[in-house]
Amino acid sequence: MKIGIIGAGQIGSALIRQYLKAGHEVKMTNATNLAKMKALEDETGAKPVSLTDVVKDVDALVVTIPSIEIPKLANSLGQSISSNTVVIDTTNYYPIRDGKIDELENGMTESVWVSTKLGVPVVKAYNSILAGSLIHSGSTENSASRIALPVSGDDQHAKEIVSKLINDSGFDALDIGNLQDSWRQQPGSPVYCTDLNLSQLRNNITQVKKERLTQRREQAVQFIIENNPAKWLEWWKDCVANNRKVYETAL
Repeated sequence: MKIGIIGAGQIGSALIRQYLKAGHEVKMTNATNLAKMKALEDETGAKPVSLTDVVKDVDALVVTIPSIEIPKLANSLGQSISSNTVVIDTTNYYPIRDGKIDELENGMTESVWVSTKLGVPVVKAYNSILAGSLIHSGSTENSASRIALPVSGDDQHAKEIVSKLINDSGFDALDIGNLQDSWRQQPGSPVYCTDLNLSQLRNNITQVKKERLTQRREQAVQFIIENNPAKWLEWWKDCVANNRKVYETAL
């Protein structure tokens, strides 16, 4: 599969490595930190390209940038994303980083907002796993302890493609419904960054309370602030454990 990745941060760079290992063709772009792009190219062979080129001739496009950058991305891309390209939205809204976005503050589902801004359908995936887990916790198919990730979207075929990519990354995928349903996998949910297996994910996805998401998201953020945010990749397992506690995740 030909894949473009917008954003070569912790999640994006992990996916670049995993997709290449699975035999996919990958090209990437990043608005900042061009030195990191060069290092990734040297390490993986992934091709750094312009924003204009990253969306051309790809089967799937992964958008993995801060929510605040989505409107700017939409303005830059215009209508250049092909209707045949599956767009994967990994973003999460954090006001402490993104500032307050009125539509999201008023309850609009995050990925519906992303889809509206970009002007294309999206599939919500990979937003509910920490970079540490994505890098270190993938496992072989049919393993009972294999971590499972929720997938939401309105196009069944697109979700099947994304589910295959998730499997290639070392994780199971669970279709939880249409894009409007993707609030169930947003920050604050008991399935958000809690490293559940497929059975646990199926159970917890039914327990999500929309009215609790914001408060619990902020509780989890406070835990990170009180520790060492700059080195959180070194203690990501503690984040998972805290999320399970704060989000009242059933194991």
